[in-house]
Amino acid sequence: MRVTITLACTETGDRNYITTKNKRTNPDRIELKKYCPRLKRRTLHRETK
Repeated sequence: MRVTITLACTETGDRNYITTKNKRTNPDRIELKKYCPRLKRRTLHRETK
C-alpha cells in the first residue's frame, strides 16, 4: 500500500527528495518543509507525480 513519491520545491521547482507514503492514511498530496540546496534554506516541498 506504500507508494514512492517525489517532493519538489515550491520556489525553484527542483525535485530534491524521494520518499514513500501510505495512500490509505494520506490520500492527499503531502507538503513538508525540507532543505533546498539551491536556495540554501528550508522551503515548502510538495508531492509531485
